[in-house]
Amino acid sequence: MQRAVSVVARLGFRLQAFPPALCHPLSCAQEVLRRTPLYDFHLAHGGKMVAFAGWSLPVQYRDSHTDSHLHTRQHCSLFDVSHMLQISVPVAGAVHLATALLKNPEVKLAGLAARDSLRLEAGLCLYGNDIDEHTTPVEGSLSWTLGKRRRAAMDFPGAKVIVPQLKGKVQRRRVGLMCEGAPMRAHSPILNMEGTKIGTVTSGCPSPSLKKNVAMGYVPCEYSRPGTMLLVEVRRKQQMAVVSKMPFVPTNYYTLK
Repeated sequence: MQRAVSVVARLGFRLQAFPPALCHPLSCAQEVLRRTPLYDFHLAHGGKMVAFAGWSLPVQYRDSHTDSHLHTRQHCSLFDVSHMLQISVPVAGAVHLATALLKNPEVKLAGLAARDSLRLEAGLCLYGNDIDEHTTPVEGSLSWTLGKRRRAAMDFPGAKVIVPQLKGKVQRRRVGLMCEGAPMRAHSPILNMEGTKIGTVTSGCPSPSLKKNVAMGYVPCEYSRPGTMLLVEVRRKQQMAVVSKMPFVPTNYYTLK
């Protein structure tokens, strides 16, 4: 991403997003939702609030999701992540800081929708969708998170299972998928060219940057090579998909030095 994914990214924030099942419009019939210190700030700036995992958060602002997404890639956007307890200023100063940051013409507010499509373009996992407590780093294509010292010492949880996987093979791997036609969504079946189900999509959306549909999912290792042609069932119809390298969009993260 150009310059910085977000202002909070400079503090080590990794793009995360939301499973659709946890994000829905607010209604008076719902339970009382928790609010971040920037709740009123979001409303004042046109934030469209939705319920997300027990919190009231903006899914987008006055700009469209696509405009917000592309602005973040080309310039800089501010995400509210204080619901994740990732706020580095006193609560009383949060609004002051956000207001000051928005005085820079390159900075705009971005909501949950842009966060989701940005992290998917970057090939980043959403916990609970793309990885969980039953997924190993090798299966999740996250072996890069295990340094040489830790591999040699085997001093991390699950090492007896994970280290042998690093040296051998696993039954499944997380892969990137790209297709045209209807967008692939979580839970869409992945099939081989003979029509046999071999896996499931874990995340998917249209890519505003590529103007194509991108997704991630798990398939047996023999189908994980980039360029492999597969089928994905979307709305009860099969369409062609190709295994693609990730990230889908080259990254250019800002690194604090």
